[in-house]
Amino acid sequence: MIQLKNKSEIEELRKSALLVSETLSEIARNIRPGITTLALDEIAETFIRDNGAKPAFKGYNGFPSSLCISINEVVVHGIPSKKELRQGDIISVDCGVELNGWIGDSAYSFALEGINDESVSLLKTTKESLYKGIEKCIIGNRIGDLSHAIQSYCESRSYGVVRDLCGHGLGRKMHESPEVPNFGKPGSGIKFKEGMVIAIEPMITQGKKEVIFESDGWTCRTLDRSMTAHFEHDIAITKEGPDILSNFLPIEKAINENINLLNI
Repeated sequence: MIQLKNKSEIEELRKSALLVSETLSEIARNIRPGITTLALDEIAETFIRDNGAKPAFKGYNGFPSSLCISINEVVVHGIPSKKELRQGDIISVDCGVELNGWIGDSAYSFALEGINDESVSLLKTTKESLYKGIEKCIIGNRIGDLSHAIQSYCESRSYGVVRDLCGHGLGRKMHESPEVPNFGKPGSGIKFKEGMVIAIEPMITQGKKEVIFESDGWTCRTLDRSMTAHFEHDIAITKEGPDILSNFLPIEKAINENINLLNI
């Protein structure tokens, strides 16, 4: 059942979403070759707790960390470890917080200096496809309109669109109805209504769309080990159109101040 939110509840969700954006900005300031993903996770957890919130991912269905950090061919749910980042890596960071009982959930894919042109194109297309989907978040449109917009944009550029994972509704729980796939048919699925809040998160591959899960039960990578990208925004459906609750601008500002990162 879809839980519609009133204006005050949407504002609470915005606070949570913006704290996620600030946490990802803190991560952007610290990404560099040689740092471990575990160190980045510790930075994020400290930042979240110092701001009066809890890491929403930590302990969720047994997940051990505050961030999902997925490198190169890992699509999502990478578990932070002592693995060091290297020049040329794509680092997709997914973060969730619980603030005053409301969940924020957003993701950004970072590019360490040295990535090739093909990876730059993948990142740009994935990020652009997110906004193509957001454009369809209008009262009266359907989930399939959003899904098709993402799929058609990415597949027209010969990228793979992951089928096994999707976006979701958002509120007091991490995953609420409805599911928000990144592929679909126009005019299909649930109609958008005022007060719906969803997390849209295209997960796009440089090669084939098939993925596998590693033995840890979490890490999801491409079957062909092709590079991947992942971006995610939280969106409220309003009479005025889609309202983006999360914010990439502070993340991009931090990227521009970090000599190790490219702003895609």
